[in-house]
Parts: sequence; C-alpha cells; structure tokens
Amino acid sequence: MDFRYSDKTELMRRRVRDFLDDHIVPRLSEHRAEVEAGRFPVSFMEDLKALAKSEGLWNLFLPALADHEPGTALSNLEYAPLAEIMGRVPWASEVFNCNAPDTGNMEVLHMFATEAQRKRWLEPLLHGEIRSAFAMTEPDVASSDATNICTGIRRDGDDYVINGRKWFITNANHPNCAFFIVMGKTDPDAETHRQQSMVIVPMDTPGVDVLRNITTLNHHSPEGHSEVLFRDVRVPAENLIAKEGDGFAIAQARLGPGRIHHCMRAIGMAEVCLELMAARAQERRSFGRYLHQHGAISEWIARSRIEIEQARLLVLKAASMIDEVGAKGARKEISMIKVVAPSLLVNVADRAMQVFGAMGVSPDTPLADYFTGGRVLRFADGPDEVHLQTIARLELREQGEQRDQIWRYLYA
Repeated sequence: MDFRYSDKTELMRRRVRDFLDDHIVPRLSEHRAEVEAGRFPVSFMEDLKALAKSEGLWNLFLPALADHEPGTALSNLEYAPLAEIMGRVPWASEVFNCNAPDTGNMEVLHMFATEAQRKRWLEPLLHGEIRSAFAMTEPDVASSDATNICTGIRRDGDDYVINGRKWFITNANHPNCAFFIVMGKTDPDAETHRQQSMVIVPMDTPGVDVLRNITTLNHHSPEGHSEVLFRDVRVPAENLIAKEGDGFAIAQARLGPGRIHHCMRAIGMAEVCLELMAARAQERRSFGRYLHQHGAISEWIARSRIEIEQARLLVLKAASMIDEVGAKGARKEISMIKVVAPSLLVNVADRAMQVFGAMGVSPDTPLADYFTGGRVLRFADGPDEVHLQTIARLELREQGEQRDQIWRYLYA
C-alpha cells in the first residue's frame, strides 16, 4: 500500500496551499474586522473567488462538474488533502466554491434535479453567484432520526404548501442565500422512509421568516445557524426534487460525502492548533524552562501528532472507499471518521488553548473558534451516538457472518 500522494495530488496541494498562504491568510484580520463591523459578505470575498476561479481552483469537490482541464478532475481521495488545507481557515472553502452546505446542495441538484431546476439553481451555485441552505433540522424533534421531522409539505393543486419550523440552518443569514432545499413530510401515512420529500423554496417566497441567527457556544457565524419559520409557504409543484417520498434517500445520498468533507476540514484545523501549540511552547517560558520542556506539554504535542496522523489515514481510507464502492458501501468508514475527527479537533484545540493560557480563549487566536467548530461537529450531520450505533450494527453483522469460525479461538 502506497501512502504517498500522487503527483497530481501533490501539485494541487501546492497550488491550494500557495493560494491560501498568499491571498487568504493575509486577510484574516481584515475578514474578522469586517464581520464584526456587520459587513458581510466581506468586501474582498468576490475578488478572491474570481481569482480562485481564474486559477482553476474551483468546484474541486465535485469531479463531474469541476472547472478543470480534461483529465484533471479529482477523486474523493485526491480532494481530501485539498479540503484539509482549506479547513485551516474556516471561511476559505467559500473562496474555492467548496463550502457547506452549498456542496451538498450542488450534489443533490446534480444527482436528482430536473433540467429546469439545474438551470435555475445549480448553475448559479456552480458559478458562485448565489448561496443556498439545507433545511432539515427541527427544534421540536430529535433530528438525528430524519424520519422524525414534522414539517408539512402538502400538495394543493399545482403547488406545494409548506408549514414548519427549522433551526441551525447554515447560510440562512447570508445575504447571497437564494434558496432552501427543505425536507418535510408529504405523506405521514406512508412507510416510514417514504414519508419525506424535498422541495426548493426561494428565499423571497412569502411566508419564509428567518427569525434569528443562533450563536454556538457564544460564537457568532455571520452566514447563520438560523431558526427559520415556514408559514403557509407556497411553491410550484415543479420545485419538488425527484419524486414524493424520495426525501429520506436523497438525504442519505447527500450526507455521506458531506460528512467526510467536514472531517477533512477538521483535520486541517487540528493541524493549525498543533502548529500554534508547538510555536507557543518553544517561545514561552515558565519556571525557568520553555513550555515544551515540561513533560505534560511535550506529551500533548506528541499525542496530538499521533492522533492527527491516525485520523488522516482513516479519512483517506473512507475517501478511497467512496471512490471505489460509493457512499453506501463506505458507510461504516464514514461513520468512523465522523466520530473520530470532531473529537480530535476538540482535544487538540483544548490542549493548544491550555498552552496559550488566557490568550487561547480570546479572539487573538483562532483556537476558541476551532474548539467550537469541533464541538458542534460532534452532532452536526449526525451525533456521535448515532454513528457509533451504525458502526456497531455493521460490525456485528460482519462478525455474525463468521461467528462459527470465531469460536475456534476458545480454549474450551
């Protein structure tokens, strides 16, 4: 097994890293200042996006529709290290048009939309002209089980009428957000996994009310983790994605690659945390010694490196399996990395904050933001407990198939 990146991947890694270092990192302070001043999207974002597009660093996550020269489209395995680099700066993915939830929505529209829907909604997303949101999570039910959702989508002549409340809907407060993909129930009496459907709802549809942008651990995301009320929202029946009852299956197809993209970016954030921790430990002294000369801190550095490498190998395996057997075939590996990567980020960020002391929880470093991102990711796109159940169920099924042979290892 060759663990080296291919020449093609190495080339793209250098290009993405050079772009990040040359054009994005120098704007970190300016980006924060503009967001805190209420100017969002920030003034230079469109210029950065145009530059990335001109350099072919655009839509890298979606090989079938990526803006590449022939033969340069990327597999999930090749995209993984690029997403890791983008993850080093939380808002960098938007520059490359590889940001959630737009990536998942583009995949849904690419796989399931009609030609008319693709032309109206997918093409502007692919060009970075608009943003979008995915409205599934609800405040009144445990959304870890998507069959619980209770937002109603009722057919009324040539229209669908939507009533319900969603929350933690990413992008809903972004001024360029043009539409939601809303998941709700079209037939509550159908078989459990055939009750749900998805419809496209333009942001300016009467009855759509973005109530508030919810902070997470007091962290404010300008694009929003929003609570949204849909009150008698009427859209044409042609806005239905695929068929009535296909919503659950579409959600599963959407979440597989999306989960692993989050994990790739989490590893990039963890790398930044380790780099900052190591730098701080080598320039700060206490009790006559540099911090890294204290045993506990040197152990944190070592353990962080080990854990990052372990997570990276697992995410690469999951990406490779998606390429080879699809997201369904890689279900266990996707769930495993979805459990591992967020906790990795939380742990490494926590160690780095401890090394920095009070500065580590201040806005002078990105550590608190990364810690928050990792903690939220432990339940975003499915909580740890659900993924652990999935892993255990699949493991027991596989073990059960060879149970008779396993008994041979008993002494009695």
